Amino acid sequence: MADQSTDFLYKYLNNASPTGFESTGQQIWLDYLKPYIEEHIIDTYGTVVGVIGPGQDYKVVIEAHSDEISWFVNYISDDGYIHVRRNGGSDAAIAPSMRVNLHTAKGVVKGVFGWPAIHVRDVAKDQVPKVHELFIDVGAAKKEEVVEMGIHVGTVVTFADGLDELNEKYYVGRALDNRMGGFMIAEVARMLHESNVQLPFTLYIVNAVQEEIGLRGAEMISRRLKPHLAICTDVTHDTQSPMYNKKEQGDLKSGSGPVICYGPAVQNNLRDMLIRIADEKKIPFQRQAVSRSTGTDTDSFAYSTEGVASALISLPLKYMHTTVEMVHKEDVKNVIQLMYDVLLSLKGDEDFRYIK
Repeated sequence: MADQSTDFLYKYLNNASPTGFESTGQQIWLDYLKPYIEEHIIDTYGTVVGVIGPGQDYKVVIEAHSDEISWFVNYISDDGYIHVRRNGGSDAAIAPSMRVNLHTAKGVVKGVFGWPAIHVRDVAKDQVPKVHELFIDVGAAKKEEVVEMGIHVGTVVTFADGLDELNEKYYVGRALDNRMGGFMIAEVARMLHESNVQLPFTLYIVNAVQEEIGLRGAEMISRRLKPHLAICTDVTHDTQSPMYNKKEQGDLKSGSGPVICYGPAVQNNLRDMLIRIADEKKIPFQRQAVSRSTGTDTDSFAYSTEGVASALISLPLKYMHTTVEMVHKEDVKNVIQLMYDVLLSLKGDEDFRYIK
């Protein structure tokens, strides 16, 4: 991977972009993308779109989402302890003893999710804490100290962990769901630019906000762009580690390639084209079935306006919604390559309807 790409990856992943507060990460992403695009669009809530080949009749989207799960300050006690509520699918089970950053108008305030020592708990009755039982300690003795730091109800809180690597094979850290997707679509744009490719359609590289609370950013931007087809990328569960049931959740493995999804929101003819190209280019891939929705921004594009031919290429990920999310470097490379090869194969006049 080029040095500039690696530098961008670490800067982008280590930045906090909680749902509803994605602007700093979106600026980092756009700054990296600008040399590779001709125009950009920014909507009211912060979704950012890079445009290649503007003004052509046929319109194609590649998409990821930019936000990460987080917490909101919900209550500050008189003795200076901070209680929270979820912003997205934050996991109360992993919070105790974690370091956090509270994002205030005065800057970042450091804190910890405190937890009583094992000596004073009834270990035999230990249970996963409920959200309202969690508390953050910022080293304050009373509420007034907390307020003086710039913390108030509504202050957003993120875990402090950053990006790292394991065994030279894996990236590990928080918020790989789905800023790794943002990285991958940016790399597709870079490859198109460096290869001097002239696409016969307008390409929108979409980094959407607010996916973690209901696919909201993709819903808004899909109605604005009205593309003919959309290829989304997000993460899906690696099911190899303990406590996963493959009979229920499928047999997916990090390092075995991108995951191509089957489900009602996925347009079958577009999906089959992805599979054909993966076979032709000898890109390894896996298959996944979903029963109703994909649970990703694919659904927002598929069911927007008059319906958009949409497909999902997922990145296998271990330990979703924790601070030690893991993805295999080869899978990252192969998702990028598959999206790139698919774009090169498009003629700009595809009609994916089942009946013509």
